[in-house]
Amino acid sequence: MEIIAEYGTVLMILAIVFGLYMTWGIGANDVANAMGTSVGSCAITVKQAIIIAAIFEFLGAFIAGGSVTNTIRKGIIDPGTISGTPEILVFGMLAALLAAGVWLMIASWQGWPVSTTHTIIGGLVGFAIVGIGFSSVNWGKIGQIAASWVISPLLGGVIAYFLMISIQKLILRTDQPFQNARKWGPMYVFLVGWIVSLVTLFKGLKHLHLDFSPTTSFFLSVIFGLSMAYIGKRMIDKIHVDAAADREFHFASVEKAFAPMMIFTACAMAFAHGSNDVANGIGPLAAVVSLVSSGGEVAQKADLPLWVLVLGGVGIVTGLSTIGYRVMRTIGTQITSLTPTRGYCATLAAATTVVLASKTGLPVSTTHIAVGAVMGVGMTSGLAAIDLRVIRDIVASWLITIPAGAGLAMVFFFTLKGIFGTSCAPCT
Repeated sequence: MEIIAEYGTVLMILAIVFGLYMTWGIGANDVANAMGTSVGSCAITVKQAIIIAAIFEFLGAFIAGGSVTNTIRKGIIDPGTISGTPEILVFGMLAALLAAGVWLMIASWQGWPVSTTHTIIGGLVGFAIVGIGFSSVNWGKIGQIAASWVISPLLGGVIAYFLMISIQKLILRTDQPFQNARKWGPMYVFLVGWIVSLVTLFKGLKHLHLDFSPTTSFFLSVIFGLSMAYIGKRMIDKIHVDAAADREFHFASVEKAFAPMMIFTACAMAFAHGSNDVANGIGPLAAVVSLVSSGGEVAQKADLPLWVLVLGGVGIVTGLSTIGYRVMRTIGTQITSLTPTRGYCATLAAATTVVLASKTGLPVSTTHIAVGAVMGVGMTSGLAAIDLRVIRDIVASWLITIPAGAGLAMVFFFTLKGIFGTSCAPCT
């Protein structure tokens, strides 16, 4: 208690700096995952991706971001034994933030699409082991997370595969592919609006204190999807056959018809990410703010101030605009060749998987889903269409994310503990 009272301002400043650094990592890695398929398919440019993210990440966070966030990340650790020494929890959250930021910077620089959620969890596990005790970690939850390394890409890949097959059967492998693209295109735009609005209605309207029933959510999402389909139809109707391009690439006009749909998916995924992941990503920052503001009262939940969401939004956009292109390049060009039709299927598959996971409680990662979805569309052209060396490196980065976050957090925790001169709670 004395340490928080004496160094409260310093700890708050450190939390803001570390939180900004960590959200910068989210932008460089996590948001780049959502934008990678759109950029890789050449539907939008990197500059346009940054602008879309800046607008829709903020809109998602403010309009549909949660007002309360679990500061003890998804029940990973039990802080009950350190209620008498809250400074230990403050140091732990600071260590987790810094560890996550460092690992996300390393992964983003290498172009590895890793899970920011798993990075934070790794940081919390590392702090908990050395700061509270081995038994304070919910190892059952860690086992579920390990299972998500298989579940997430598998679900995303299967859905993307069948979406791509549907486009091939309904459009690409018909006698009149462009006419069929204009016919079926609005339906695919409807799916984007419907699925992503379901994500928001199911998970992301706590900030507005709106709680819709499943039936109402379904109805509203259908209305929103139909509205998007109408707008999409108007955009597709303005596209005409490019006879010169189609002589060399028979589906050039079809791909041009799908390019506007990719703009919808890019906006939708940025909004969904802002509504569902931004507040969660800055959970440890909210924990420090709550602990310092309350004078050291340990709670499982903490209010998420508006300025914290602003901080998260600024960090995310900065991260995407600085080195986010490296992860976008991996997702969009290095796993398999993407066109607007393929990129559309991958993005919609990722959104669909998020909806299924949110309703069934499956332990999935949006990052892993995105990678699996890109692999799924690549598989429609055969295994040879996928660069397995890139997949090997990505999977290796997944496996070491939690241990890397944990190891870094241990180092940073002991460093902070040494700087502020306190002892750890008795290990249990």
